[in-house]
Amino acid sequence: MSIDRIGTAANAQLMLSQIQKSEVTVNTDNQQVVTGKVANTYSGYGDKVAVMEAARTAAAHADANVATAQQASSRLDLQDTQLSQLGDLANQVRQTLTKAAADQDATSLMTQMQGYFNQATEILNAKDASGYIFAGDNNQVPPVSVTNLSDLAALGSPAAAFDNGTIKTTMRVGDNQTVQVGMLASDIGTQLFSMFQQVAQFDAGNTFDTKTNAAQQNFLESTIQTSTNVSEGINQQTATNGINYQMVQNTVTRLQATSGVYKGFVSNIEDVDVAGALAKLNQDQVALQASFQLTSTLNKMSLLNYLQ
Repeated sequence: MSIDRIGTAANAQLMLSQIQKSEVTVNTDNQQVVTGKVANTYSGYGDKVAVMEAARTAAAHADANVATAQQASSRLDLQDTQLSQLGDLANQVRQTLTKAAADQDATSLMTQMQGYFNQATEILNAKDASGYIFAGDNNQVPPVSVTNLSDLAALGSPAAAFDNGTIKTTMRVGDNQTVQVGMLASDIGTQLFSMFQQVAQFDAGNTFDTKTNAAQQNFLESTIQTSTNVSEGINQQTATNGINYQMVQNTVTRLQATSGVYKGFVSNIEDVDVAGALAKLNQDQVALQASFQLTSTLNKMSLLNYLQ
């Protein structure tokens, strides 16, 4: 009679099954450590798949709204720069007219006015990648069509100097929120151009010279209040733009927070604690190695080990 090994076929099969399970566990642990994810297929998440994907979709939707809102914010910020420059310019015009009246000297007044008009035209005809900023729905055409004071003076109305459209640009910055991001050159500049036109038309009939005469002096003094009103009007436009900008910034902050909440929810389901997964991988590798060693030992043992 032969002396058989102590391990039976059933024991060997049991140990092999245990080793296979340990190998699967180690492979899963290794994948989690490498990818940082619980699983690489939906089946690995079980009944959490539906809520995880719903949260992921909601986060993507919030991110899309953030991108749109940031575009609106950039447009409003650009307009703020242009409006601030125009406000500073209007204040310079007021100071120049006030000084000419106070000094009773209009030697360089019209040269300065032409310079201011050129600057105002440049600001109102500012462009970005999509076209002329203050042109509304006609943004491929410069909104200010005149280039010098003499042309402006010849117009029947300062409103005729503008070729902008009539529809102001709006953007949706949330599911149920839109904001006006566009302004029209005619709304911003008509009052300013009206004052420029009055000065140019008066000069055409009563040319300003070194020493102002009584009529010129009276006219200059009357323009001081007009120029003050113009400056205040532009400041109001700037303030409106600033209010819209702040509203959009608040929307961006809210949408980013919403996106963060949804992404955090997804992360809680999908992501693993890498440090914990690494520790578990080490433990399972040790257990697998122990299973190998135990199986090898059992397969080598026979009754002879006990009969010596």
